[in-house]
This record gives sequence, structure tokens and C-alpha cells, in this order.
Amino acid sequence: MKKTVIGIDVGGTTTKIVGFRDNPNGEKELIAPQFVRATDPITSIYGAFGKFTAENGLELKDIDRILMTGAGSSVITKPIYNLLCQPVPEFSSIGIGGLYLSGLNEAIVVSMGTGTALIHAKKANEKYDIEYLGGTGVGGGTLIGLCRKMLGVDNVEHIEQLCADGDLDNIDLRIKDISSNRSYDGINENLTAANFGKVSDLATPADLALGISNMVAETILMLSVFAARSFGLEHIVLIGNLTTIAPIRNVFENLSHSFGVTFIIPENSQFGTVIGAALNGQ
Repeated sequence: MKKTVIGIDVGGTTTKIVGFRDNPNGEKELIAPQFVRATDPITSIYGAFGKFTAENGLELKDIDRILMTGAGSSVITKPIYNLLCQPVPEFSSIGIGGLYLSGLNEAIVVSMGTGTALIHAKKANEKYDIEYLGGTGVGGGTLIGLCRKMLGVDNVEHIEQLCADGDLDNIDLRIKDISSNRSYDGINENLTAANFGKVSDLATPADLALGISNMVAETILMLSVFAARSFGLEHIVLIGNLTTIAPIRNVFENLSHSFGVTFIIPENSQFGTVIGAALNGQ
């Protein structure tokens, strides 16, 4: 049986790790992804590797190689425990991971992390065609930074709890606020005309938290829609840590029908890039 291939995605504060091995049927079997948090990338890499191998009963002799991606991966310049470490491009890892998780052969894959990257990914005859389309600095960093500055809250779980009690009518200016349906035929009257365009003096911290989350999600959503339309595609695959945050997910789920696209948030979506890294080059 072929040895296990490990992928590691090294971010600023989180390192994600996953493995693939061939099962008896010759198919690639995913080993449950994990992540660890640490401020130092070397500490997090070795911590993730140790935790992953211990919890999955893997020994060094079981591992073929390690494929690494992410901004912090450059700190590793030598083998890890004499195992070959091969860097792989982050953008191709995003595209490959998105297609693998969604089961699609072509899609716009959107990585929603600290910032946001948009990828056109296509698979044909077991070969990948990956194109980086660009991105936006609006992402998880925006959500955390604005909530910290405006609300004094930077814990994701606490932000989610605040959003649950928020009301966008106290924050955003919507189509229905500025015109009748007849003026914008066929357009959802609840679409946002201006984020934070109707902030009430009585807006609560919960309202503000929901407004920030909504602004981040809608910015990413519209860029994704434009990218999909430019390639004549319907499917948009969302991966990255932001996909696990309820008020962010809700925006994509609620507005999908308004733009004639299908947003897919697959299982293990937060591990999309590291899964793509482990599959990159195989």
C-alpha cells in the first residue's frame, strides 16, 4: 500500500494538517483534518504534525512526504524528522481542494480566510487548470478587526452570539428603503443598497456585529457572482474559516437564488486549502 501523504497549511495563527492514503480499492482515503493554534509558525507546524500522527497511529515510516502551503510555510527550510517537505502553491491548492470537496469538475472556488482569494478551477483527464482571478482584502481579518475596534470583541464565538440578536434594519439601507418594487423590477427588495447606510442612533452592539458580518459576506458574495458570470458558471464553492461562521453562511444561503448561482459549502470546507495541498502533485 502506498504511504501516507501529508498536507500542511501554515497560516498566521492557525496551522491545518491532513493526510491521504490509498485504500484497498486504490482510492484516496482522507484522514480526518485537524488544526492547532500557535503564534509561532514553527511551533504550530511541529505541534500539528505531532498531534496528527499520534491521534491517527502514524509512524514516520508510514509517511511518504509532506506537502506544505500557506504564508508561514516558508519558515521550514529543512526536512521534518528527515521527511521530505515540498512547497506547493497556495492558489492551486485552493482550486484542487475546492473541486475535491465539492465533487465538481469546474467551479469558482473562493477561499475565505483572513482575506479572500477567487480561483477558477477546472479538472479534465485527471489534470487541473487553475487560474487565480484576484481577491479582496475583505475577509476574516476585516470581521475581527472591525468588531474589536467598534465593539471591543474579537472572539469569533462571541461575535456569532451577538449577531444572533442583531437586526439589519437598524444598520443597512436596502432597496425597499429607497424605492418601490416597480422601480427595480425583478430585484429582491431586501438586497442591500448601502452597507451601514441607515445606522440608527439606537443600534445595539448586536446590530453592529451583524452589520459588519453582513458587509463582509456581501462583499465576497458579489465578487464571487461576478467571477462566476464571467466564466458562465453556476457553481461557487466556498472554503476557509469564514465558512464556519453562522451569520456569514446565512448570507450566502439566503441570497443564492437572487443571483442565479449555487453556493456550495462542503463538509470540511475550512480545510479546503490543506486538502488541496495534500493532493497537489499526486
